[in-house]
This record gives sequence, structure tokens and C-alpha cells, in this order.
Amino acid sequence: MITSAAVNLEYQPDPRSLAEKAYQILVRKIIRLELMPGEPLADKVLITELGIGRTPIREALQRLAVEGLVVHLPNRGMFVTEVNAANAQHIYEFRSLIEGKAARLAATRASEKEVRDLTALHLALVEATEADDIDRYVDCDRQFYSVLAQAAQNIYLAEVIPRLFNLHLRLWFMISERVGGWHEIARAHEEMTKDVVDAIARHEPDEAELGIKIYVHRRHQDIRAFL
Repeated sequence: MITSAAVNLEYQPDPRSLAEKAYQILVRKIIRLELMPGEPLADKVLITELGIGRTPIREALQRLAVEGLVVHLPNRGMFVTEVNAANAQHIYEFRSLIEGKAARLAATRASEKEVRDLTALHLALVEATEADDIDRYVDCDRQFYSVLAQAAQNIYLAEVIPRLFNLHLRLWFMISERVGGWHEIARAHEEMTKDVVDAIARHEPDEAELGIKIYVHRRHQDIRAFL
């Protein structure tokens, strides 16, 4: 029997530098809307709030800019990237292509261990929802997509999917806030993870890809309703 304990579920990146620490703090605040879209990111304010020096904070902001969560406006400074109908569409279209392809490849390439890990992570998502533990939920979801990318056995997918995760997670929190809580949307996500993992385990690439694409399409519809 596979349980959530079958895989290491603690996603705790080791802050190897002050720049990494600053990045982890800022990405969390942006994703969870503690720093709102369009909000300015002034060096002096961040230095005071984070207790980290100017150089590592600037390195973290540059990294976030590359990932699309922060934008530099000439003569104005750094700002949290706005969310609008156009960029949300771009994120969901790209997500459907990339994650759908990863699921398709995983259905033909995943090892038995990767299938077990995906199953365990699906169960951990369910447990986190039942326990009302959003931090654990996000950690497990990040790991789910990481293992999915690994199971696809394509180095470029493995590089892109973790970066894409932060972009769509911010939209996930926006939808959750609008509908008044995260549990309903989390359960919809768990239906998808179950169907996708089942399809991968049965070596059904069409089903695996379709499962993700349907889910992504529905989340795109959700966010289009209020943008």
C-alpha cells in the first residue's frame, strides 16, 4: 500500500546564500499576494523588512524578473508584475502545452518508483487539504510537478516546469481568494492529480495529457471571470 510517507515530502530549500534567502522570502510573498501585483519593491524598504543587504536583494529581484514575477520599469524601479487577462492567458496556454507534454511522456517513461512517488504526493495533497495545512499543500504540489517533470525524462521540461510553477501558483492563490477559500480549488486539483497518476500508471499518454489540459483550461476560465 502506498502512503504519503512513501516519499520525502519536506520541501525546504537550503538557503545557501543571502541572495537565495531573499529570493525565497520574496517569492513566497509574491505568490501568496502579500506583495500585490503592481506593488513597488524599493531597496530601502526590503532591506529593513528582510534584514538583508542591498546586493543580495538586488540579485533576488533580478532572478524574479527573469522568472516573470517582477518587472523593472525604467526610471521607476522594480515592481511586482501585474496580472491581466493577456498574461494570464499566456501562462495557462504555456502550462497546458508544457505540463500536458510532461504527463504524456511520463506515461511512457516513468519508472515504478516515480509512479509510487506521484501516488504518494497525490495522497499527501489530500491529507494537507483535510488538515487545512496550506503550507504543506504547496510544498507537496511543488514536489508533485517536480517528480512529473523528472518522470518525463526530458531535461528541458525539468528546467521549465519548476519555474512555471511559481507563475501559476500566484494565479491559484488569486482564484482561491476570490472564491473565498482554497479547499474547493484544491479538491479539484486533487481530482486531476489522481486521474493523471492513474493514467501514467496504466501507460495511457492520451489520458494523462488530457487530464492536465482539462484542469488547466478550467482554472483559466476561473481567472478570466474576474480579470
